[in-house]
Amino acid sequence: MKTLSASVSQWLVALLLTTASSPLWAADEPASAAPKAALAVTVTTPSVEDWSTGITANGSLVAWQEAVIAAEIGGLRITALHAELGAQVKRGQELATLAKESVEADLARAKAGVAQAEASLAEAKMNADRARRLKSSGALPAQQIDQYLAGEATAAANLAAQKAVLQGEQIRLRHTSIVAVDDGVIAARPATLGSVVQPGTELFRLVRQNRIEWKADIPGRDADNLKSGQKARLTLPTGKQVEGEIRLVSPVIDPNTRNITVYVSLPTDSPARAGMFAQGEIFTGASKALIVPQSAVVLRDGNSYVFEVGADNRVSQRMIEVGRRVQDKVEIRSGISDQTRIVASGGAFLNDADTVNVVEAQP
Repeated sequence: MKTLSASVSQWLVALLLTTASSPLWAADEPASAAPKAALAVTVTTPSVEDWSTGITANGSLVAWQEAVIAAEIGGLRITALHAELGAQVKRGQELATLAKESVEADLARAKAGVAQAEASLAEAKMNADRARRLKSSGALPAQQIDQYLAGEATAAANLAAQKAVLQGEQIRLRHTSIVAVDDGVIAARPATLGSVVQPGTELFRLVRQNRIEWKADIPGRDADNLKSGQKARLTLPTGKQVEGEIRLVSPVIDPNTRNITVYVSLPTDSPARAGMFAQGEIFTGASKALIVPQSAVVLRDGNSYVFEVGADNRVSQRMIEVGRRVQDKVEIRSGISDQTRIVASGGAFLNDADTVNVVEAQP
C-alpha cells in the first residue's frame, strides 16, 4: 500500500513538471510585453522671447480736468436748455438761455444815457470853444471862461461813464447766453428749465476735451522706475483693454500710504469712462523670458507642472515656477530649460512615468 502511494505521488510531480514546460502555458504569459501608450500627444520646446517688464497696479478712472459752467448774472429765469447729459459740445456752443427782457430794457436805457451825454458834451464843447476864442479879447469874464472849460470836461467824463454803463449792459446781455468754455462732454447738468439762477449757480459740468485718465497708486519703492511717456495697458471692468501712457508722476510720496500717484492719459475714443475702476500694467522695460503655451502647464495640488518627454517616450513630471502671462503664453522662471521637450497639451490626463505616443502637430 505504501508503495502504491509513493508511485502516485511521483506521477503527479512528473505531470506538473510536464505541464509547466508545455507551449500552452508559455502562450498565456509572454516573456516580454511592450508598455501601452497612455495618450497621443504633441511635443514642443520652450522659446525665448523679449517680454516687457512692468508694474501692476489698480486705480480709478477720472476726468483729466473738469470745467464748471455757472451763471454770471442773477435774478434771471432759464428759458431754454440746448445740451443734454453726455452731449459732445464745442467751445463757444450755447448750452442754455436766460430771460433777456429786463437786460434788454436796461441796455436801451444805457444807450439813451449815452446819447444824452453826447448831446451835453457837444453843447459844453461849443461853449468852451467860444470861451477860448474870447479869452484874449476880454469880452468874457475869466470866471465865466473857467466855467465853460470845466463844463466841457464834466460832460466828457459823463459821456465816458455812460459808455461804461452801456458796455456793462452789453456784457450782461451776452451772459444771458450760457456757452461751453471748452470742447468736451457734459458730465453733469444741474440746470432746470424755468428755475431762476443766481450768480455762481452751477448749470453744467464739462469733462474738458473728453480726456480720461487712470489714476493709479503704486508703491513708493518703484518710484525710480516710473517716468512720463512710459506705456501702460489697462483692463476695464468690461474686459476690454486700453493702451495709454504716463502723463505725470507725482513729485511726492503719500506719507500715510507710502504710495506714489501716477496719471496715465487714455485715448479720447476709448471705452473708458470716468468713475470706472481698472487694473493695469505700466511697462518699464524689457527682458528675456522662457515661454511655453498655457496648455502645457498643469496645476496640481497648488503647484505648476509640465511633462518632459524622454527618449523612450516616457514622461517625467517637472515642477516649474511660472511668471508673467500674456494671452495664451506663460513665462517659466525655473524648472526646465529651452532644450526640454515637453507635452504641448493634454498633460492633465498624464501621470509621472506614463508612456505616450508622440504625433506631429497639426498646422
